[in-house]
Amino acid sequence: MPAAKPILILQTGDAPSDVRQANGNYDRMFLAAAGLAPDRVVVIHLPSGGRPDEPQAYCGVLITGSAAMVTERLAWSEFAAQWLRTAMAEQIPIFGVCYGHQLLAYALGGKVDFLDGGMELGTHPIELLPDAQDDPLLAAMPRQFAANLIHSQTVVSPPAGATVLARSARDPHQILRYRPNVVTTQFHPEFTAGVMQDFLQEMAQQQPDRQPELARIGLDIADTPDSESLMARFVRQCIGTGPSPRPAGQD
Repeated sequence: MPAAKPILILQTGDAPSDVRQANGNYDRMFLAAAGLAPDRVVVIHLPSGGRPDEPQAYCGVLITGSAAMVTERLAWSEFAAQWLRTAMAEQIPIFGVCYGHQLLAYALGGKVDFLDGGMELGTHPIELLPDAQDDPLLAAMPRQFAANLIHSQTVVSPPAGATVLARSARDPHQILRYRPNVVTTQFHPEFTAGVMQDFLQEMAQQQPDRQPELARIGLDIADTPDSESLMARFVRQCIGTGPSPRPAGQD
């Protein structure tokens, strides 16, 4: 029997050093959020020159976040956009987060730019929209749930054919679905409260003038069990491997 195809983690950046030391890099956070063993995945670190095989070599793709900006049109990012267009044409399951959410939208003809009013940072409510009512990934979710966010850019205009499934108070495009096995989130389902607090501490060290603001944001950081269940549920539903996800709203 031929070996099962691996799941590809397209890593588009690195967590800050202190965050990485405490929690692992983005690939490790994705493994935990998806409930996957390391031997089920191949990690390709795009910024350092890694390049994936052809999309059909993988049974699914998970795309991480990054400190880079899609609008910089870095060479590795432009390569990834073209690769993702091919993966879409070949019906490969895809789940993108933050930079991955923006990158896929850009690759398919959407517009990405800076979020009005600056960075959306902290634990914030996400509201599901009417099209989410019968969505297989979201139907069991409460109409409003908490999620952890760190982003300066956003999908300003989704590409043709994308369905908007959720919004926050500041960003109207928090979840996009492209087809039954392709969905992306602007928020971070892989970020626990501990990860968020570590990010805030790192930011406070790098930007001392923002320490009072970041301390206030830190008071409202919380675990987000509903959003944290999404990646494992996607893997189970659309890739067909991995453990049963935690029920929405339960630890």
